[in-house]
Amino acid sequence: MKNFPGTPGTLLGLALRMSQFIFAAGSIAAMATTPSFFNFTAFCYLIASMGLQFIWSFVLASMDAYALARNKVLHNPVLVSLFVVGDWVTAILSLAAASSSAGITVLYFHDLGHCQFGEECQKYQISVALAYLGWIPISISSLIMLWLLAAG
Repeated sequence: MKNFPGTPGTLLGLALRMSQFIFAAGSIAAMATTPSFFNFTAFCYLIASMGLQFIWSFVLASMDAYALARNKVLHNPVLVSLFVVGDWVTAILSLAAASSSAGITVLYFHDLGHCQFGEECQKYQISVALAYLGWIPISISSLIMLWLLAAG
């Protein structure tokens, strides 16, 4: 397998995983600090999706850091196949969760005007924005992993 930027065990790969990890953690923190997020199913779905993203990215960032420290190459075909499947699943779940939460945020709080709590609404919006920002590096990473698998 070829070694190009963003593949497992490279500095760019570690940076992509760390950014996914940080944005997922920020999204969870912003949503979990609101007192009533559990009243909305889409927000619970966002928390669950970002929790999966948080764990997946942390594990892969740890593997990348280990590979960088030991000068190892993580291009085992079985391992790359696992990365491809995991990245695509988490990318699709993250986009779906961010989109559904954004739809609820816009519909309920802006269109219907039910947002009397200014700070709480801002936290919902920040959480959704961080979820979208977290989706960008996971989509890049999933495309790189698919490209790596296809390059064989």
